[in-house]
Amino acid sequence: MSSLSYLELHRQVSPSIEAEIDSALDRLGPSSSAVKSAITKLLHHQKLRHPLSVLPLLVHAIETGTPRPAIPLSAVHVLWWTSACYLDDLADGNGGTKVEDLGENEALLASLITGHMLPVQVIQSQEVPDSVRGALTAEITNGWIVAVEGQLDDMRGDVGGATRKSVITAYRGKSGAPFGMITAMAAILSGAERNEIERWREFGYVFGILWQMFNDQDDILSGRNEDLLNGTVTYLLACAMEGATPESRAEILALHTVAQESVRARSELTDLLLAPAVLRRYRQDINGYRDEAYRIVNDMGGDPHYVPVLRQLVDLSAQMLLQPRTGR
Repeated sequence: MSSLSYLELHRQVSPSIEAEIDSALDRLGPSSSAVKSAITKLLHHQKLRHPLSVLPLLVHAIETGTPRPAIPLSAVHVLWWTSACYLDDLADGNGGTKVEDLGENEALLASLITGHMLPVQVIQSQEVPDSVRGALTAEITNGWIVAVEGQLDDMRGDVGGATRKSVITAYRGKSGAPFGMITAMAAILSGAERNEIERWREFGYVFGILWQMFNDQDDILSGRNEDLLNGTVTYLLACAMEGATPESRAEILALHTVAQESVRARSELTDLLLAPAVLRRYRQDINGYRDEAYRIVNDMGGDPHYVPVLRQLVDLSAQMLLQPRTGR
């Protein structure tokens, strides 16, 4: 059996995922032309950069040997994250929320339909038993609630009291819950038993933590520094705080306070965050979550053609991208 990569799987199924989304938009009907137009513009503006829509396909394939029945869930994934990413930009207030010729309030309304009502409509249109349809719909509802709870924890993060444990609690919600939602949905659709569904949900939570760390690193490497601009308490910042001397801790807190307004403060704080000792601690924890994701996948067993592909996706999320700065 030939090997497969998650990128190849994504190339194979992308047209089908787009067709599923188009069908959902068509079901809105002619009386909803303004809604359809606004959602289309939002989808075009907020394109996802990474092929994570293959995640439910891989879970379903590991359980059943075939990924394609989970394509509607991949569409749900795209719609959910399109909405969530827009809402996150809006909450951050970074000025990156302009969607073509839509006003901010118009785009906000479009995002609510995109992430909430449209995914439910996709599920309701599937030819599955009522019990499965109800369980999938409940996952969308509960996923949003847990994710918003995590996002609120993140927005209210107290840098002075930040620990790795407190940051992970927020990450499990704001990033872990959406991935736990979609992996549990794929397991439900596959006909998995309750205990297997919960194990797949936990895999999604762990994967979401890894993916948030991946995004945190990308924010630094890209030069966007949105986390420092927004005063976000990241896991990397918690690693620096936990390992700091009282003097260094005071310096980190002082720089964090002014980093939202000062380029120099952001640069100096980044130097502290990229200290070798901090990155060693960070790398160890990433590796720990990666190993936990591996363990869950290995324990699940399943189709041997697709298990390695899911491990590839874990490897993507668990990359250590940052390099230490030793100039200070």
